[in-house]
Amino acid sequence: MSQPELHAELRRAVRTLCERFPDSYWRELDQARAYPQAFVEALTEAGYLGALIPHEYGGLGLSLTAASIILEEIQRSGGNAGPYHAQMYIMGTLLRHGSATQKREYLPRIARGELRLQAFGVTEPESGSDTTSLQTTAVRQGDDYVVNGCKIYISRVQHSDLMLLLARTTPLEQVRHRSDGLSVFLVDLRTAIGRGLRVEQLRVMINNETNQLFFDDLRIPASSLVGEEGRGFRYILDGWNAERILIAAECIGDGRWFVERATERASARRVFGKPIGQNQGVQFPIARAHVHVEAADLMRFRAAELFDHGQPCGPAANMAKLLAADAAWEAANVALQTYGGYGFDVEYDIERKFRETRLYQVAPISTNLILAYIAEHVLGLPRSY
Repeated sequence: MSQPELHAELRRAVRTLCERFPDSYWRELDQARAYPQAFVEALTEAGYLGALIPHEYGGLGLSLTAASIILEEIQRSGGNAGPYHAQMYIMGTLLRHGSATQKREYLPRIARGELRLQAFGVTEPESGSDTTSLQTTAVRQGDDYVVNGCKIYISRVQHSDLMLLLARTTPLEQVRHRSDGLSVFLVDLRTAIGRGLRVEQLRVMINNETNQLFFDDLRIPASSLVGEEGRGFRYILDGWNAERILIAAECIGDGRWFVERATERASARRVFGKPIGQNQGVQFPIARAHVHVEAADLMRFRAAELFDHGQPCGPAANMAKLLAADAAWEAANVALQTYGGYGFDVEYDIERKFRETRLYQVAPISTNLILAYIAEHVLGLPRSY
């Protein structure tokens, strides 16, 4: 089959799976703030959570482009990929920089669903997006590293067996570049929680289990180190590009869901004897939102193509995330306006998806930081921060 045919078949397969989980499933989970256990099990059984794991380790061995289609279709069906999507983009760091032993030990079990790698410990209360200023430390003591510090807004910890952790192994004042001296570790949460790692769950505006983590002399084996000590920031960058592309795909899915719902509503809802969609004041915003979603989708595929071919994709990945997040948010507002008061009724699902897509104006990187990156690294303007 050609790539377009494979992608079309993949879309159909994911849509078929998603049909088993209608709006009511996601609505009830949202109201209960519950984890989509049944949906995650179905994804795992179909192999989709192991999409990027190579065949030799039992995964599907798909490209990032194909993986992005899976997440897009989940969002387009009305679902929420947030509670488990990290397993896809975290995988890149382990695949590219993990040791042969780590890959043999963990990847087949992740592909089979025996282990979940869904937690990504980077963000801290004080440093926020200034990652090189993080204060969590990992100090080598014999055959172990001892971890101390705090992380915040770390999602899926309570539904993950493993977590990728970024910590400083060389003090900031002792490194030549701020990005040096950071290291990545693969932490076994099953043994860490309660033995030096304390987890406090945070309630947020969407159904996404997120937490604050407190490390108090947590001992992890030296074999937990991924790649070389001190080069972790570079490793994380690989994952960040994949993350931005996959999140962009989710936003595309959200945008299409909103446009489709708004179009259906505008066609069916009759006021003053005619469909409200007959009014240009209603139809033009929907049409404009559609145009912006489709334009953003082109950048998503361009960024994914660059990533899959091993070419530099930082600018494209960031632009894809910015355009897709903006397009989805525009479509969300258009859909809410089209539904009017009904849009605030939980039974119509607009307000739920509205809250979910708003997140991507802020996370995993804010739109302002993307603009600052483009200004400096693409346009050559002076650094603003």
